[in-house]
Amino acid sequence: MNRITKEQAVAFRKRWTMVNDAEIAELLQTPMDKKLQQTAALMASVQAMGWDNTISSDEAEVWSRWQQLRAKYHG
Repeated sequence: MNRITKEQAVAFRKRWTMVNDAEIAELLQTPMDKKLQQTAALMASVQAMGWDNTISSDEAEVWSRWQQLRAKYHG
């Protein structure tokens, strides 16, 4: 088993901190319409992935609210 040195671990942590900081900065600058489009794409992929089992009433309410937001935003 290859073990990493303390210096390698510190460098690894520093790189991932930089990646996380860049991701956060990108998310903060992403317009809301883009975020909504991305969320819609994820929700649309549920059926394609075969994850479209019967949903609970709570999930149905969330889905309904999401559809209302999407309809208001997209007109």
